[in-house]
Amino acid sequence: MGNADPDSYVLLGRVSGLYGVGGWVKVFSHTQPRENILQYSAWYLREGDRWVRHSLLKGRRHGKAVVALLEGCDDREEARALIGADIAITREQLPKAGPGEYYWSDLIGLEVVTVGGEQLGRVDHLMETGANDVLVVAGERERLIPFVDEVIISVDLEGRCLTVDWDPEF
Repeated sequence: MGNADPDSYVLLGRVSGLYGVGGWVKVFSHTQPRENILQYSAWYLREGDRWVRHSLLKGRRHGKAVVALLEGCDDREEARALIGADIAITREQLPKAGPGEYYWSDLIGLEVVTVGGEQLGRVDHLMETGANDVLVVAGERERLIPFVDEVIISVDLEGRCLTVDWDPEF
């Protein structure tokens, strides 16, 4: 069972439904591609206010979803109790990001500042648009800022700041 610092977990998806009668669950995965969530043999499911470790026994892509069988989940009713549970892994399970690469979870909460020093707000979440990822910045108003080299000047994870070349009026 995990009751560690919530920042030590990285959210990868959510149990979204049931699959069959043998304890399998449908999973909505945030990974790209979706089935990459199956690369991790230990999942942590949020049960109430704590994270509980579950071993992944089997899994596969099924249409647009992923289906999985977790250890100790032997029938449909046990699986039903997991619906809606967030799925995470520990930060230590992630491979190191390469130079100039960032996990979305590391960007959320960063202060966003223009090259001119004007504060725009904090990264609330990110969106995938197909062309590029987009920062959703919450401040005095919401801004959508593309996460592309021409706009993102620097990312300082330790200082919790992201500098952008962006017109504050836009």
